[in-house]
Amino acid sequence: MSVENEHRLRFRDAMASLSAAVNIITTDGPAGRCGMTATAVCSVTDTPPTLMVCMNRNSAMNPVFQQNSRLCVNILNHEQELMARHFAGMTSVSMEERFNWDIWDIGMLGQPQLQGTLANLEGRIEQVQEVGTHYVYLVEIKQIIVREQGHGLIYFKRGFHSVMDNSLTTPA
Repeated sequence: MSVENEHRLRFRDAMASLSAAVNIITTDGPAGRCGMTATAVCSVTDTPPTLMVCMNRNSAMNPVFQQNSRLCVNILNHEQELMARHFAGMTSVSMEERFNWDIWDIGMLGQPQLQGTLANLEGRIEQVQEVGTHYVYLVEIKQIIVREQGHGLIYFKRGFHSVMDNSLTTPA
């Protein structure tokens, strides 16, 4: 194994130790409708509210996201692991089937918003940067829906895990 390849694999192992919120990123528009599970989502600034979303350049969804120029980050709760698996391509459910379920709302920018999430952040893609194997999307958020109830879903050590919010539990 080459030193470069070993370094890349060690980096991936290290990143598997970085807990990250699980999101489904959706888009709809002239180029079509699609979505994907992503953990590479990060706040950039609150003025204006802006997120960074990273997507592998090899993903067939990139042209759809770029042409639609709008998306919604759906921050999943701990009960939505199966949806995360569907949108990660870990099941045999087609993209069309995923969007045919009666679990979607449409945001002010026309983007699919998954019901029951911890939050939905809908915005416009303002910039796309190419970095290594990925595209980095900078998204200015135009609509924010936050729900007070629910526990988190994270990806850690290559698996899904619930994160419990102890403030939501009632003492015995």
